[in-house]
Amino acid sequence: MYAVIKTGGRQAKVQEGDVLQVERLRATGEVEFEPVLIASDDGKVITDRDRLAKMMVKGKVIGEVRGKKVDVFHYRNKSGYRKSAGHRQTYTNVEITKIPKSARKASAKKSADKPDAEAADESKGDE
Repeated sequence: MYAVIKTGGRQAKVQEGDVLQVERLRATGEVEFEPVLIASDDGKVITDRDRLAKMMVKGKVIGEVRGKKVDVFHYRNKSGYRKSAGHRQTYTNVEITKIPKSARKASAKKSADKPDAEAADESKGDE
């Protein structure tokens, strides 16, 4: 089973046990990723927004690391203007611990109960 999640302005395809490097999260311990954009359950791709809204991918924060340094250099011709700076982004390593099974069973039971209740209401109105 896999899921596509959105975090830090990016999308990532994850499975249970994957270690994901995301932009810095201030959280420690457990992390929950919402929204789930797409999920796969036993080879069936789930794209129904109602079912995906009920799903939440859970992960455990492993630690923080610093990314590769990006050098920034400003230069203006013939004036002696030179400016140098650098930046290192902080990333959080997250291990994906749980991708829930689809919410298919719960939604199927609810939808099965609704027609019976509606049919009973309609029969009362006919009398």
